[in-house]
Amino acid sequence: MEADFKNIHIGNYIKKQIEQEEISIDRICNFFKLKEEEILRMYEEKSLDTDVLLRWSKLAEYDFFRIYVTHLLLYDGISHTKNSRKAKQTGDKIVFRKNIYTREIREFLVKLVASKQKTVVEVMQEYNIPRTTIYKWIRKYEITLTNENTQLPKDL
Repeated sequence: MEADFKNIHIGNYIKKQIEQEEISIDRICNFFKLKEEEILRMYEEKSLDTDVLLRWSKLAEYDFFRIYVTHLLLYDGISHTKNSRKAKQTGDKIVFRKNIYTREIREFLVKLVASKQKTVVEVMQEYNIPRTTIYKWIRKYEITLTNENTQLPKDL
């Protein structure tokens, strides 16, 4: 399943992680104290209550909230760009935040460029990624992804 950070269906992400970790349905049912049908119904849900999502995160040992943070970083402009505009208006010194991009975000954006789904300019405009940043990622890892089976380096 390709990551879709714009249209999040949390049930799909949970199901994929549970399958990847090979967690048995019996263990899940015991953990939640629910019947199998209720667990399977959660896989179909586009969104879940935060308490339930927190429990899934603990069970799967995966931060499902990170998916929503990634959405905010990519689509709602929580970046230095908005802060830069505000600082310019007030005359304050601009402060850049380093390392706001998670490995998943970098991987997602570089794959978009490498697979020619988007140009570098489109990524810069749509996601407010500085030009030097995206070019640095591409140059550093010399990404030449040609198919889905090609893996990016772990330290990306």
